[in-house]
Amino acid sequence: MKKISKLITVVAITLNLFSCGNTSEKKEVKEETTKETEVATKTEAEQHNSDEELTLNNGKRWEANLETTEGVKMLQMQLKGFSGKESVEAYATLTKELETTFAEIFAKCTMKGEAHNQLHNFLKPMLELFDGMKSGDLNNCKKSYDILTKHLTLYKEYFI
Repeated sequence: MKKISKLITVVAITLNLFSCGNTSEKKEVKEETTKETEVATKTEAEQHNSDEELTLNNGKRWEANLETTEGVKMLQMQLKGFSGKESVEAYATLTKELETTFAEIFAKCTMKGEAHNQLHNFLKPMLELFDGMKSGDLNNCKKSYDILTKHLTLYKEYFI
């Protein structure tokens, strides 16, 4: 069953990968199921950029589109509003919500060039943290939550 789901996800990712910045195909991405979107986003982020480090634009912040900035703010609000810090199940539920918002950031991607690449450098480390929050180990969930919360504060240091 998981193999079939992964196959469907790979197909969805392929469509999603080519839609980054393309309005007509963005609608198709929104119609994917939540589970496919979560996995598709993870794979897209892994494929979108190399292992480059997040950097500034000659000492200045990169210009991000409004939808991206709103998406990052939503992620921050979801983390801030989280109250189930002693429940593995609550972390799993929160992670599903975060992954949906994360997928929306990719679906609304209109950035181009190096700013686009740097956005992906910013987003990519979050995938491992999502995995940690779904791990089933409460200590790992808490640690990943804390690191993700700190990571999201970097957005305003690198993007306008």
